[in-house]
Amino acid sequence: MLMEFTVGNFLSFKDKVTFKMVASSIREHRDTHTFNAINNIDLLKSSVLYGANASGKSNLFKAMTFMSQMVRNSSKESQAGEEIEVVPFKLNTYNEQLPSFFEIVFIKEDRIYRYGFEVNCQEVVSEWLFQMKKNKEQLLFDREKEDFEVSELFAEGKMLTDLTRNNALFLSVAANFKGDISNKVLSWFRSFNIVSGLVNANFPMLHRHLKNKEFKKELLDMLRNVDLGFEDIDLFEEEVPGEVLDAIFKLGESLRGLDRASVKEIKNEEIKTFHKKFDVEDRFVSYEEFKLMEEESEGTRKLFSLLAPIMDTLKQGKVLVVDELDAKLHPILTQFIISLFNSNIHNPHEAQLIFNSHDTNLLHRDHFRRDQIWFAEKDRYGATDLYSLSDFKVRSDASYEKDYLLGKYGSIPFIGEFHFTEEGETSLDGE
Repeated sequence: MLMEFTVGNFLSFKDKVTFKMVASSIREHRDTHTFNAINNIDLLKSSVLYGANASGKSNLFKAMTFMSQMVRNSSKESQAGEEIEVVPFKLNTYNEQLPSFFEIVFIKEDRIYRYGFEVNCQEVVSEWLFQMKKNKEQLLFDREKEDFEVSELFAEGKMLTDLTRNNALFLSVAANFKGDISNKVLSWFRSFNIVSGLVNANFPMLHRHLKNKEFKKELLDMLRNVDLGFEDIDLFEEEVPGEVLDAIFKLGESLRGLDRASVKEIKNEEIKTFHKKFDVEDRFVSYEEFKLMEEESEGTRKLFSLLAPIMDTLKQGKVLVVDELDAKLHPILTQFIISLFNSNIHNPHEAQLIFNSHDTNLLHRDHFRRDQIWFAEKDRYGATDLYSLSDFKVRSDASYEKDYLLGKYGSIPFIGEFHFTEEGETSLDGE
């Protein structure tokens, strides 16, 4: 369960900013949109981030992705000697010389952890891990470049400091050696799933799950609620032509990655939907097969791409972050996905959903509490700031959508006046 995430000096984030999933004291939707996590700390089940184009919304998710990938991959041998692909804030000469900052606070197995690091392109500048016990924070380890302080509570790392490269995270090294605490932290990052809603990149996951009868049944039950026009769905395996297999084998052989037996196991998998077919008198006669990737709409394909990670997140109590959740989706479908997470019935394992959006129809008290609504806004120097609607004094009967579009909360695009000259050229006022 995610409590908060902080990033600084990365992409459009010049100074440290913190995104929080800790519920405030407001009473709105307390029984449905929040849950008690630990020590009387209530967390939010979902949050949405608004902002103008190029305000830095997606950069927040890129920061989360960078941190997650760094934790999972930095200690691999393939990373030895490589530069760290981190991008500091480029619009300030001072920041270009500073490391980028990442810190996350989360709950794993009824314990709060605070983990973070600072990196530049060459090395890990600092790294730290704390745990909370009886409302008191305890140091597990602290690192300043090659100097380590490892507490007795993190005995699994005592003999590993000399084995940690300057471009690798100490936490990742300890996890590779099967450390108990480090593997708990690593397993949390593996449940921290960040996906793009702009590309249909999650179909391999859907293919795997469709082979499970229970998953398929649950999927169909869910789809019947959104009425996409078909009655059934199935995964079909087709033989790959021999000449294609030969080409794959030759490529794999040259890369030493595939043998002939492995190539023979390759199948072409395709998802098909089944629509009712009627005669001239509108009587049902049969089912017609549609190829999902060729004959269904962009919105249907987008929804299918997201369904596997959504269902996996809900069933396992994970954290799902979606960049552009509502792209290509009807607003009612977006509301349906949000309602799954803000539900005690459909979300019994306290999963969390975080996404960004331009759909102002969602800015309503029926969908979100004020502390679930966040904004990203750039200042005149190109730096992104984050803040929540709960930071404003908002009347209980206020129209969030109307006030947002009027600019009362900021975080909207500024469009200057313009007109066309007689020659057909566009001219901005004042020029």
